[in-house]
Amino acid sequence: MNLANLVERVAPILVFLVAITLVAEICDLSGLFDVLAHRAARTARGRVVLLWLLLVAIAVACTVLLSLDTTAVLLTPVAIAVARQVGAPPLPFAMTTLWLANTASLLLPVSNLTNLLALHPFAALGVGTLGYIKLMALPAVVAILLTVAVLWYLHRRDLRGTYETPPAAEPHDLVLVQIAAGVCALLAPAFVLGVQPALASVPAAGILVAATYWRAPELLRRIRMPWLTVLGICVLFVAIDAALRAGLEAWLQNIVGHGTGRAALLRVSGIGMLTSNGINNLPAYLALEPTVTDSATRLAALLIGVNAGPIITMWGSVATLLWASRCRSAGLTVDVGRIARTGVLCAVAVVVAATLTLAAH
Repeated sequence: MNLANLVERVAPILVFLVAITLVAEICDLSGLFDVLAHRAARTARGRVVLLWLLLVAIAVACTVLLSLDTTAVLLTPVAIAVARQVGAPPLPFAMTTLWLANTASLLLPVSNLTNLLALHPFAALGVGTLGYIKLMALPAVVAILLTVAVLWYLHRRDLRGTYETPPAAEPHDLVLVQIAAGVCALLAPAFVLGVQPALASVPAAGILVAATYWRAPELLRRIRMPWLTVLGICVLFVAIDAALRAGLEAWLQNIVGHGTGRAALLRVSGIGMLTSNGINNLPAYLALEPTVTDSATRLAALLIGVNAGPIITMWGSVATLLWASRCRSAGLTVDVGRIARTGVLCAVAVVVAATLTLAAH
């Protein structure tokens, strides 16, 4: 891939990343996540399991529309805080945001950077955004439902309790909260209908910046942008491209194999899962992508492996690293061994089930 083609492919993704991060940051600073979590706590009417299920719904929506990093970074501290306010164990709520940030990121291209990267080879295979959604819809639903089932099984004793109805959320500018919610509601159909992610997210970010400047300009100084991540992605693209040119692609092709049968697809997703947990899902996807660009189904299987699989090691995805940092900031102890043991259970179950669902299409 020459430099011009590399820039043409990466630039829209980086523009989207910056814009959607701006949207997510303003949604958080405006109090949207806080308001949603507290309303969930009141709607659950004192039942911990209902509160948890409502958090599941919020985490899925947040991941699908605003990307997995948003769920890991911005929703996690709110979930922990609300759990503590109602006297529920915070760990099941934190684990919910971690796992769903990864496993719920299959449905839309904007849910994960790997999905956005895959749009280019999908387009070359004649699969557009709606075609992508059609291909990934059932595997995505299976991944989400199975993740929720495993989470409930592991934490079912902690989710049985009750609590007194909590107080309302802290005071927020309701006009700004409503504008943030409205922008997110408009982004959803834009992403589903196939509007280029950067073209949808940039105006959304502009509207929210203007609204924040109007209602609460002091919040703009608290926005944190992912400039190091942007730089890291640029370096990663160049490094992986050089490695593929130097012979990595041919070696990986022999390992990944060919075919679109069940065994072949499980091989692709399994290698994606193992590689992601070994080195991180973004370089894993970039390295493995050339081996599956002959088939939309094989490409989808790779996405299942690199999206839903990297929940075993702490470095498997950037979202997991960010999640662990937010847990430490909230004073929640993270047992790396427990995360690995339970992560193996969930990752294997979800990746296998979602891949078999894909193969059955």
